[in-house]
Amino acid sequence: MTVVITGLGTVSPAGVGTDGYWDAVSEGRSLIAPIPDFDTDGFHVRLCGKVPGFDPHQHIEGRYVVQTDAFSWFAMVAADEALRDSGLDTGTDPYATGVLICSCAGGVEFGQHEIAALWSGGPDHVGPYQSIAWFYAASTGQISIRNGLKGMCGVLVTDEPGMLDALGQSEGALRRGTSAMLVGGSEAPLGSPFSLACQAGADVLSAGDDPSSAYLPFTERASGYVPAEGAAVAVAEDAATARARGARIRAVVAGHASTFGGVGAFDPGGAGLLHAARGAMDRAGIGPDDVDVVFADAVGTPKADADEAAMLRELFPGGVPVTAPKAGFGRAYAGAGALDVAAAVLSLEHQVIPPTPQVSDAPCGLDLVVRVPRVAPLRTALVLSRGLGGGNSAVVLRHPDHA
Repeated sequence: MTVVITGLGTVSPAGVGTDGYWDAVSEGRSLIAPIPDFDTDGFHVRLCGKVPGFDPHQHIEGRYVVQTDAFSWFAMVAADEALRDSGLDTGTDPYATGVLICSCAGGVEFGQHEIAALWSGGPDHVGPYQSIAWFYAASTGQISIRNGLKGMCGVLVTDEPGMLDALGQSEGALRRGTSAMLVGGSEAPLGSPFSLACQAGADVLSAGDDPSSAYLPFTERASGYVPAEGAAVAVAEDAATARARGARIRAVVAGHASTFGGVGAFDPGGAGLLHAARGAMDRAGIGPDDVDVVFADAVGTPKADADEAAMLRELFPGGVPVTAPKAGFGRAYAGAGALDVAAAVLSLEHQVIPPTPQVSDAPCGLDLVVRVPRVAPLRTALVLSRGLGGGNSAVVLRHPDHA
């Protein structure tokens, strides 16, 4: 079985929609700005990648808005675009389509509001939706309910690698008889002080207050990453099923692998990420010379960047173009891997490698694409992802004409 992506939707610091996202990413635009929703006095983190001007009522029915958090709003809106883009008819057989969405923080802003109501007014002041809105599976559940999708549904509670793992797991669901899977990652961890406090405890966030220099992966000035929010959702189908209904195949999911590299901020030494990358390439049946671009994890801390650079030099002794578009808008946790997958699909389609924003040089021995986009014949992209705690994932995406 060959898994293909036939639909794509995004909500990002560039706004709603993949067109705007690709415009920002391909131009290397900086979208980092001060955290707007609360006073950050007392926090060492000042900047973020925020979805601009998002009004859920412009996109989602009110009955869903009141019982959900922003991370579910983003996922629902991205899923809407992905379904439209795929042309998938979900009404004929509601059991044919499943949903698998990932999140690391869940509905933390909704949860803080309800906890504040509890402490200030007592249990009678806690709303009826507190029990579901914060929960990690809320996005999967609401997408399923709202679209009448009754196939296999699940959630991965994970950091950045979630979308990559969801693509890998979608193959099993399709083999078991599901016709299509909506897979993605979504986060909204910027709307409350409680959420920011949880993130700050990991000691990997940038304390910079200059948006142009706060997140500089693979450079000598790297000092952490800028947190972000956003979502990306893809429609994954079996290639034969997609072709039979005349769908446009946007990319082929050629191989996936994941590892657990050991407890720590990130995979210590990079051995786990290297093993995941090799596993994904083996499953795709390709070697280093077949990879045309790597979408790097790009944590933005000296140790994590050095580990990733070393594993890339080992994996690609002849060199390979590397990019990290997220440097322009931040790491959105489970949404970050999803947005990287979306960027890789769009890069293959447009035959353009987007630059690593804000970075002008990278003394790390990598062919890092910086300053301007690079036009190149692209057949295969490798997407890498690491999460807090030691998880690593890699996925190989191929242009449909070269799969």
